[in-house]
Amino acid sequence: MKICIVKLSAMGDIIHAMVALQFIKKEFPDAVIDWVVESSFAGVLENNPHIDNILPINLKSIKKKKSEIFTQYKILKNYSRNNYDIVIDAQGLLKSAIVARIIGAKIIAGFDSESIREGIASLFYNKKVHIAYDANTIDRNATVICEPLGIKITSEKIINKEKFLFSSSSVEGLSEIFNLFVIGSTWESRNYPKEKFVEIAEALKTKTYIVWGSEEEHKKALWMQEQSEYLHILPRGSLDELKFVISKCSLLIGNDTGPTHMAWGLNVPSITIFGPTPINRVYVTPINRVVKSPSVVNHYKLNKNDFSICEIEADEIIKTAKELLN
Repeated sequence: MKICIVKLSAMGDIIHAMVALQFIKKEFPDAVIDWVVESSFAGVLENNPHIDNILPINLKSIKKKKSEIFTQYKILKNYSRNNYDIVIDAQGLLKSAIVARIIGAKIIAGFDSESIREGIASLFYNKKVHIAYDANTIDRNATVICEPLGIKITSEKIINKEKFLFSSSSVEGLSEIFNLFVIGSTWESRNYPKEKFVEIAEALKTKTYIVWGSEEEHKKALWMQEQSEYLHILPRGSLDELKFVISKCSLLIGNDTGPTHMAWGLNVPSITIFGPTPINRVYVTPINRVVKSPSVVNHYKLNKNDFSICEIEADEIIKTAKELLN
């Protein structure tokens, strides 16, 4: 069986969907699995033994240059020559549904119209999956990929998953024991205050590396490094190098963003800090914990002006961190 999964972005969503791969391979060990992804996130998928081919696409380039639509269409038509038995759109957007349709297969599967924000996308599927829009994000991703293949997903399966992120890189000079801070995200209101990150580092008294992804985050990291002898900035590296660093850390503490979710995919202890986003984006496990601000979140309309994450006391995170480290 030849399977094509369409999950274009973003990093955290791709990671949450990747958990399904091991369940597919267990049921269909000889299946060929290809994955269509925005080229900027291809590194997340690299080195996974359950993926046969990573198929990059650059739809974002169309916003900058309209003529790119023809280039990207040609790329997708080339992928269509792979003659898939099933294409599964795990994104649930109009653009991803169009991608799935262009690649084509006898079966094109995806969410039904009541399960996604852009319900029109479901018109492109001939096999539809229903799961509540406000259900756990990982459950949603695993279900839309596995159910069309006749595979039943349970919470027990997901909790007992094997790690599914892999790296071929190495990073020199890392301490033998270290923690990791992920200090950025796509919205400022999702970012825990830098002063409180410093407070956590001072309390844990362990060498802690800071990862960053933008110049603004780099400036923040430089300030943090100046405040504590325990904090050290890592050079900006590739996604494959990031996976390696996370796989070696004792504990990752970070905002609700892609690199933080990598810890879950690597079976590494973590604390995800939530403010304006719902905690059902993740699975809480004995080693993967969450700390949430007091605000109430509307799944259907997230409030980017909700800065309640700033109200979370550092002591709450420090207490959870010490429990995990012990």
